[in-house]
This record gives sequence, C-alpha cells and structure tokens, in this order.
Amino acid sequence: MTPKDREKDTIVQELFSHEHVTRVMPQKGWHMPDFKELWAYRELLLVLALRDIKVRYKQTVLGVTWAIIQPLTTMLIFTIIFGRLAKIPSEGYPYAIFVYAALLPWTFFANALSTSGNSLVGSSNLVSKIYFPRLIIPMASIGGGLVDFLFSTVILFLLMIHFDVVWTSNLLMAPLLLLGVMLTALGVGSLLSALTVSYRDFRFVVPFLIQIWMFLSPVVYGVGFIPEKWRWLLLLNPMTGYIDGFRAAFLGKSFDWTALGGSTILSLSIFVIGIAYFTKVERRFSDVI
Repeated sequence: MTPKDREKDTIVQELFSHEHVTRVMPQKGWHMPDFKELWAYRELLLVLALRDIKVRYKQTVLGVTWAIIQPLTTMLIFTIIFGRLAKIPSEGYPYAIFVYAALLPWTFFANALSTSGNSLVGSSNLVSKIYFPRLIIPMASIGGGLVDFLFSTVILFLLMIHFDVVWTSNLLMAPLLLLGVMLTALGVGSLLSALTVSYRDFRFVVPFLIQIWMFLSPVVYGVGFIPEKWRWLLLLNPMTGYIDGFRAAFLGKSFDWTALGGSTILSLSIFVIGIAYFTKVERRFSDVI
C-alpha cells in the first residue's frame, strides 16, 4: 500500500469509524408539541395533505362536484323543511342563502372532524414504521378539506349574485373566521384521533357527535331565534360565533363581536387541550395502533 493510499484509508476510518446515533425520547405528562419540529416537517405535511386530496378524488364519478352537491342538497332540504314548512325566520334574508352561508363553515368543520378523527387509524402503517410528529396526520387531513371549501365558496358567491346580496368589506373577515374554524377543528380532531387509537368505538361516536353538534349550532336558525335568557347556552358552543360571523361576512350584516370573542377564547382553549392530550399519549400510538 502506497503512502497516498494509507492516507486515504486513515481519512475514511476517521470519518466512518464512529456511529451517529439520534435518540428520540418521548416526553411524559401534559405538554405542548414542539412547534419548531412541526415546522421542520412542513414538507411532509404538504405531501400528506396532497395525498388526502388525491385519494378523495381518485376513481370517483362525481369528483369535485361532490363538494358542491353536498352543501347545495342540504341547503335545498333545509330550505323546504325549516324555511317553508317550519317558517324559521332568516333575519330578513332569503332563507336559502341564509342557511348556505352557515353551511359553508359547518360542512368544512364536520368533514374535518370526520377525517381527522379517523386519520391516525387510517395511517397505522405509517405511524408504526417511521418517526415524525404524529400531529401532522390530523393537521393534513383538515388541510385537505380546504379544496372542498373553496368550491363551496364559489357557489355562495353565485348565490349572492342571484339573490342580489351586495358584497361588502365584511368579506375581509372571512379568512380570519376560517382560521378560527380550523383551530377548533384541529383541537377537537386531534383529541378524537388520539382517543380513537386507544378506544376504537370512538369511530362510531364521531358521526353522532357531528349530528348533535349541528343542531346545537345556529345553522338552520339564527342566533336571534333563541330566547335571550337561553342565548348564553348557545354561546358556549365555539362554532356559534364563527357561523354567525360567516353570515355577517357574506350577507353584510353586523358582526356580533361578543359571540366572536367568546368563540375565539373557546377555540384557543379547545386547541390547547386537544393537542396537549394528543402529545401526552402520542408515545403509545406505535404500540397500540
């Protein structure tokens, strides 16, 4: 062996004679996730969200049309039953657009809970094989529903033109209201997804929860429909302020800042509790999933 070869061999041994070990240690107790780590895995979040979108529309007959048919059909049924037959007041607006403006955030929220609640169990092969922040899975499932939301929003704009509803500067609040809905969905969805891993019967609880939650939210009726002495109970629902806020944004009516403030506080509380519980039990996912 020449001196030059010996020198190369020495360099190779210095570089590869020791092991590089990265040890991932789970944290115990209630704590918030590592947001820096979540940001480092942002590309994975995008990939998983795009995967959910592709899976949703792959080999389908209706495709993205379903995102339009679902709220439109629900709006027609609610208009006939609650608007025409039950004569529920719609604050002076046509009942069809009054209920559709509420269905826009509610449908997104309900679909987000449904998909995020079962997201971890549906990604069991991924969870059990490699390490990454598990919170990314329910986050991606919620983000995937934004495509449906955008198509539904286009229909609402068309309804505004049809019913001669004037566009106002209130529309600038819509992105912030959507952010609040997403925050609530992530808090509840991450909690449900963690519970579903340990208790599989929660898969049957989620649809029932969504159904009951809708009638406890001002979707088919306005906040003013509830007697004032009982209205505080409605404000305990974090979706109340956001649904009424969407109506204000698209129909041009005044915002109920008290309801919006209450919904924001409740959303933040639910978000903190949901992801704190998620990170608390996250270390057990690979063993029980």
